[in-house]
Amino acid sequence: MTTSEPADRLEISSAAQFKALGHPLRHRLLFALGQEAATISQLAASLAVGKGNVAHHLGVLRDAGLVQLAETRQVRGGTEQYYRRAAKMFDFTGDGRRANTTVALQAVAAELEGSSGEPMLTLRNIRLTERQAEELMERLGELVDSLQDAGRDEARYGVIASVYRPRQ
Repeated sequence: MTTSEPADRLEISSAAQFKALGHPLRHRLLFALGQEAATISQLAASLAVGKGNVAHHLGVLRDAGLVQLAETRQVRGGTEQYYRRAAKMFDFTGDGRRANTTVALQAVAAELEGSSGEPMLTLRNIRLTERQAEELMERLGELVDSLQDAGRDEARYGVIASVYRPRQ
């Protein structure tokens, strides 16, 4: 059994979706699924997490519509289930967006700790006009959105871009 391809974008706006994203491991599962389906065993191995833990958190993501069953395969007397993201990109909107940022950044920090090579991480505070900040956000969004997946034979990379205004 194989389901249709994931959507290009999914708007994350409901309380149920934000609640499902309330744990850093769920973000990491979404990172790991990237553009490619995987089994619970494959995800557990790549994230160094127990299969039961992965199964539980995948179930929460699936119930919220963020992960879907991609296909099933018959193997040695059993059935392998492959999961994938419901969309290639998620757009965060609404009241839960700010609350979710902390959990998402915890997941990114865990990914960075276990990453290979030297990640690029630049933090800069600079004074900008409102218009400059809007333009920067727009350009960064366009740059990230324009990236094309190079295929399953290439290494997976995480990309995070943010423009924010610190408290005064």
